[in-house]
Amino acid sequence: MGKKKANQLGRSLIKDRFGQGNRKTVADGSMLHTTEVQDGYDWGRLNLQSVTEESSFQEFLRTAELAGTEFQAEKLNITYVNPKSKVGLLTTNERVEIIKKQVDMKDLLKIPRRPKWTKDTTAEELLLAENASFLEWRRGLVALQEQDGMLMTPYEKNLDFWRQLWRVVERSDIVVQIVDARNPLLFRTEDLERYVQEVDPNKMNMILLNKSDFLTAEQRVHWAKYFDGQGVRVAFYSAVLAAEEAKKEQEAEEAAQQAAQNGDQADDEEEEDEEQDEVKERLGNLKLSVDRAEKTLEKIEEKIEDLAREEDAEPGAIRNSPKLLTNAELIALFKSLHRAERVTKDIVTVGLVGYPNVGKSSTINAVFLEKKVSVSATPGKTKHFQTLYVDSELMFCDCPGLVMPSFCITKADMILNGILPIDQMRDHVPPVNLLCTLIPRHILEDTYGIMISKPLEGEDPNRPPYSEELLLAFAYNRGFMTANGQPDQSRGSRYVLKDYVNGKLLYCYAPPGVVQDEFHRFPARKKEEADIKLLPPRQQRAMKVRSD
Repeated sequence: MGKKKANQLGRSLIKDRFGQGNRKTVADGSMLHTTEVQDGYDWGRLNLQSVTEESSFQEFLRTAELAGTEFQAEKLNITYVNPKSKVGLLTTNERVEIIKKQVDMKDLLKIPRRPKWTKDTTAEELLLAENASFLEWRRGLVALQEQDGMLMTPYEKNLDFWRQLWRVVERSDIVVQIVDARNPLLFRTEDLERYVQEVDPNKMNMILLNKSDFLTAEQRVHWAKYFDGQGVRVAFYSAVLAAEEAKKEQEAEEAAQQAAQNGDQADDEEEEDEEQDEVKERLGNLKLSVDRAEKTLEKIEEKIEDLAREEDAEPGAIRNSPKLLTNAELIALFKSLHRAERVTKDIVTVGLVGYPNVGKSSTINAVFLEKKVSVSATPGKTKHFQTLYVDSELMFCDCPGLVMPSFCITKADMILNGILPIDQMRDHVPPVNLLCTLIPRHILEDTYGIMISKPLEGEDPNRPPYSEELLLAFAYNRGFMTANGQPDQSRGSRYVLKDYVNGKLLYCYAPPGVVQDEFHRFPARKKEEADIKLLPPRQQRAMKVRSD
């Protein structure tokens, strides 16, 4: 019954609105708006339109019209981009020119300074001075971007985060910048090192190259020599490897303790023979002797390496070891570095600063062997600096994750280096094209077990694959398809780019002065090259790049 009444009510409303009897007409009986009536004058020539409501953008255009400017839309100004092109990539000359410009202007890339203050300075005066100094710093960076056309990474614009950095620097004896070993110079902030020395010449700067397990021993030697020449102390470390080794040691100790407890219980139940006790004792002594011998050999090898490096180095110069440090070695290094007067008596305070995704929190967690700091790839996870005691002689001062200003060539570089989030990118073509220029075709095919379309006749047979060629093959192989049955390139691009950021697709940048092709050598092809014509016809059609 209710349903029938609802239908009748609906019909009544429709009749009331559109019925012939109640049709609302203008004077001449038509249903046209007065601006559309052809009553002797062409109103359309005036670009006239009845407006009762408008958005902020429309209001802006209306104001511009009142100022004497009329905007007209340009129709059919669509540009078709050929997928068989290096979209978003710079030419070699353009890239070299930008890098040269960045080197010339690197001294202009600064971090905000804390204004000078005394005991007589009030909180309000200090706050005003900090705000004024911060505003001036931001204006300088904007001018650098707009006037000089320099592309910069996103940087922290919240003054509270920089206040935390100022306090960490003031409280620390050693300020450690944690960088990604695959591209250390992008994440290194030279102006921070200058600021630390401005605050107190007794403070030390250091760079911790995390994720150094991605580097070979030869690559670490190249970077150690480079930073030797720069006069900067560096250490090579891997938070992931250190945490795994620490867990193995803990498990071994727990197993040994459990075995000892089981042995004690067995001793309580029945007496063991003296020969078994003697064998256990000998085995234990033998194990200790082997461990001591291994440590002695490692120390001898380190001394040989250091002696060899000392012969090449100048007197008084910094000599960095290319050795991949363990937790214990890293802690010992921190304790031994700072010999001057300390901020906190009898305690070495190490301030840790770093970009997101370089492993700052993971480093702290690996050293403590338990989760002390929340791990996140989002800047600002830690809102205030934290002090963490490693032992009675060493304390960590963890700074909130700060994204510091740095020069970058393109946005595609920022995505590949983990500075911009992959899930929020709008255009996947430029970063994937850049990835294809860095990672050879055969590495992509071996890693994913795919077959990428070969260059056509007349094209360079050794050219890198285009973004669409890689993503069509990858998405089809993984079953990522759109609603209309085409390989989903956008979804596939996120998987490929994340594999690059995580190191599955490995590319390590060479230090200045070292040839990139000699620094990073890719392994040979593992699988035999197959002909794409042998693939099923459906897959061939899906992998075909549309150039029209």
